[in-house]
Amino acid sequence: MKDMFVRCRALWRSSFVRNGLRSCSLKALCTRVVHDADTIFALSSGHGKCGVAVVRVSGPASGFALQSIAGFRHTLPAARTALLRNITDPHSQELLDRALVLWFPGPRSFTGEDCAEFHIHGGPAVISGVLKALGSLPGVRAATAGEFTRRAFLAGKLDLTEVEGLGDLIHAETEAQRRQALRQMAGDLARLYQDWSQHLTRCLAHVEAFIDFGEDELIENEVLNQVDHGVSQLQLQMERHLQDERRGERLRNGVQVVIAGAPNAGKSSLLNLLCRRPAAIVSPVPGTTRDVVETHLDIGGFPVVLSDTAGLRDTVDGVEREGVRRARERVDLSDVTLVMLDLTQLPKDHQSVPSFLMDHLRSTLLSGEDLRDSLQKFLLVFNKRDLLPQEQLDNIQKTIIHMEGLPPACLLSCQSGDGFDQFLRVLQNRLQTLCGDPLVGSPSLTQARHRSHLQQSLRALAQYHQYRDLDLALSAEGLRLALASLGRITGKVGPEEILDIIFRDFCIGK
Repeated sequence: MKDMFVRCRALWRSSFVRNGLRSCSLKALCTRVVHDADTIFALSSGHGKCGVAVVRVSGPASGFALQSIAGFRHTLPAARTALLRNITDPHSQELLDRALVLWFPGPRSFTGEDCAEFHIHGGPAVISGVLKALGSLPGVRAATAGEFTRRAFLAGKLDLTEVEGLGDLIHAETEAQRRQALRQMAGDLARLYQDWSQHLTRCLAHVEAFIDFGEDELIENEVLNQVDHGVSQLQLQMERHLQDERRGERLRNGVQVVIAGAPNAGKSSLLNLLCRRPAAIVSPVPGTTRDVVETHLDIGGFPVVLSDTAGLRDTVDGVEREGVRRARERVDLSDVTLVMLDLTQLPKDHQSVPSFLMDHLRSTLLSGEDLRDSLQKFLLVFNKRDLLPQEQLDNIQKTIIHMEGLPPACLLSCQSGDGFDQFLRVLQNRLQTLCGDPLVGSPSLTQARHRSHLQQSLRALAQYHQYRDLDLALSAEGLRLALASLGRITGKVGPEEILDIIFRDFCIGK
């Protein structure tokens, strides 16, 4: 692929010199070169023993590869029709497998090129034999990572957001991640950004038309007022889109949930209970956990990165002190902090419980930070309820229910599991709030790069307003920069579209 892009740049430069900037686009040349590139192949169904493995071939020699190892002598099979064929080595004619083969002539294929697929048996020896046979054909080589999808993008089959959605779908581990990835792969996010790009392109075209033809009174001043309104509306939409509390990014990367609290409160026991396995060492000796123990979980269909941390206390032990520092660091970066407390350590006077908890949160967890701004990410988890009589538990429960200005609280026993289901429901509700429903409302941002380009676009739109009455050319440049930033999200930027809209909307020269 590196050689391909070198060829693209050379062709584009020569075209630029001969014909000018708008005569040829780099992407169009990339598409031409891709269709003249090597034919590639790879195992598309993943490694390991399985019933069926899929080997994909893409490129101009795909038909030749299909004929060579599937026994089609003079013609190719009907498009998109599965046929059972003998798969043989093209040199020794040794039978490798009996498999289904399919032919996808371009451009109606995943990559836009001629493609072939071999649905072979999934044994390692069969897969190795077929891959070796394909690699022995002239002009056919093994694909590099992501090369099929790269060719699909260059052929215009997918834009960058759809490519990212496909990658997220392949790596999705939870139900919510799958739903979000499918929606993005279906183009929902791309359509939103393309609508904004079209709107912005129209605004830019109108401004440029006013600059070029306004003095001749071919275009009324009202056009600029319409652009002002359109740009302001687009800014509001972008700002609302950015104010999503990073739901899409959380859903894609996992919600950061940290278990924190004093030593021997039951943090590691809760981790093991959530993991349903002994992921962390549990010991009655304080300070057993000295580093962050991290594990990935699916809780209620939402991805969670769960971290158990060292007990938070003052200590002279250097190793434990470093563990406490890392624990506080994780708490600061967390989306949800499960604050573990030992029920047996609460004050006997229940009226003192709220102030005790507030002091505990302030002094032990936040190290002087503003507690009110951080309460929303905390969930109090009172452990060891099995060690207290029911009457005392009822009194504590009543006290907790009426607490104001403190995070929600749950009572459980990590030893017996009592109260765990209720705690899990509360945690799932919190995850639902943080991630939202990926199928409801407008599509969410899923990548940090989307957020960065949108913020750049907003800054450029602010430039439009800044220079609107001072220098219309600089104002137009703000729109052009905003459009370029949007185009970088989807991978589509086309200056020729502006000229099309100028002539379509204003009929200049009619």
